[in-house]
Amino acid sequence: MNLPNKLTLLRCCLVPVFLLFIYLTAVPYNYLIALIIFMVASATDALDGHIARKNNLITNFGKFLDPLADKVLVISTLAVFVDLKVMGAIPLIIIITREFMVSGLRLVVADEGVVVPAGIWGKLKTAFTMITIIFALLWLSILNDFAFNISANTGNIINIIIQVLIWISTALTIISGLVYLKAFGKYIDTEK
Repeated sequence: MNLPNKLTLLRCCLVPVFLLFIYLTAVPYNYLIALIIFMVASATDALDGHIARKNNLITNFGKFLDPLADKVLVISTLAVFVDLKVMGAIPLIIIITREFMVSGLRLVVADEGVVVPAGIWGKLKTAFTMITIIFALLWLSILNDFAFNISANTGNIINIIIQVLIWISTALTIISGLVYLKAFGKYIDTEK
């Protein structure tokens, strides 16, 4: 197994560790630890693809597992945010719907021998969503791990910023999904 695939597997293994720490409130600095785990997992996402392309180490295993690992990491974290009341369920539902749509579209076009590459909108969506998650995790860590004395006004402003970031991520998710649908929707034949 090559290094990019090992990094992708590491990202998969970090998801349950992340979930464990974010919910283990009895562990000191659990949100900070969860933030660090998420950042390491996010870094493996950027690193595995770069190494694979640079060294011509692209494999079918990597093509399969890399996007799956990304989706599991992001959707798991957003589901935790819904549980912790950091965000509402509607953005999560939209994001999951887009992921199902793009995955289904990839399956349909694969039958035609077409590969759906990651486009700029998909990459932008992923990067912005991960930055948003890191910001929200940092805020959770500041509030819970360090218990800084933050005024209600400051807390409200930061919560509004987090909501705006989440909705921008959701908008980018919709845009990237529509771009994929426009580019590859012709392969969906309603007559067959």
